[in-house]
Amino acid sequence: MQSRGNDDQIELIPITLKLIAMERAERDAFSFPVALSSYQPMPYRIGAGDILYITVWDHPELTVPAGPQQQLNAAGRLVQSDGTLFYPYIGKVPAAGKTPGQLREDITAKLARYIEAPQVDVSMLTYASQRVWVTGASRQPAAVPITVTPLTLADAISQSGLDSTQADLSGIRLTRDGITHVIDLDRISQDRVGANIYLKPADQIYVPYLDRKEVFVVGEVAQPGALNFRTGNISLSQALGRARGLLQTTSNGNAIYVIRGSGDVQQVPARVFHLEARSPAAFAVASQFELLPGDVVFVGAAGVTRWSRFVNQLLPFSAVISNAASTRNDLDGN
Repeated sequence: MQSRGNDDQIELIPITLKLIAMERAERDAFSFPVALSSYQPMPYRIGAGDILYITVWDHPELTVPAGPQQQLNAAGRLVQSDGTLFYPYIGKVPAAGKTPGQLREDITAKLARYIEAPQVDVSMLTYASQRVWVTGASRQPAAVPITVTPLTLADAISQSGLDSTQADLSGIRLTRDGITHVIDLDRISQDRVGANIYLKPADQIYVPYLDRKEVFVVGEVAQPGALNFRTGNISLSQALGRARGLLQTTSNGNAIYVIRGSGDVQQVPARVFHLEARSPAAFAVASQFELLPGDVVFVGAAGVTRWSRFVNQLLPFSAVISNAASTRNDLDGN
């Protein structure tokens, strides 16, 4: 059952097992974007900037023209900006857009005019044409190359020099083809399929900082204030516990509220979830109700039993409500 407060600024929603089940189902449905799960990487195709090592067996003068003293990288063949590379005897060879296997077949066919039954091998020395970018809570912005081995989201984050003490893996933003997907890597890493999110060239990954992941506990609790949390989620009971619990002499166990504000409470009502915590069973419900970054937990004083009186007490916290909504909107937008 839902009710509205003064001027429709607040919408009251009881916290029940049914509500928890509905919210959990909604989170699970969106925790792994279907658009990402359907992508399968194609075989690696050579591009401008890549450096290849081309071996012609029994012909070291072609493999390492300057002799065995030449460094391996110096013997590499750079793919030029026009997508070609130069090779002795056959001159410019189109390389961009081909797999290493296809390029090997082309070079073999062209060298066969000059060498009897050439045996050619093409391998990659340097990957430079395809990459993804990782920013945010990494030690420095990183460009991670895509190689012949498909690159997953987890691999890219681990290779970017992620600062594990600051990174929030439950709110990763992956931008692909102009669309941003929010991914809870903590949650989907438990799923065999979800753990293999393959990346495309030019994907952009933003890992948010943990210092923006907090909830607020105010009212009749022993230690009110802002609470940071490092895990993927924090429950209502955990937040109350970290606030050292309710004040036994002044708090009303029937007046525990979770405020999930909107950007403009005059236009869109703030959602307020109500927990009746007088019975022990209520704390079992509270342990399953997950808070979101920016939520405000409010514990009313004893004697505030009517909804109208609660609204009058709550409305002075409108600045906190707006700040909660702004915090969550900022997190969603990064």
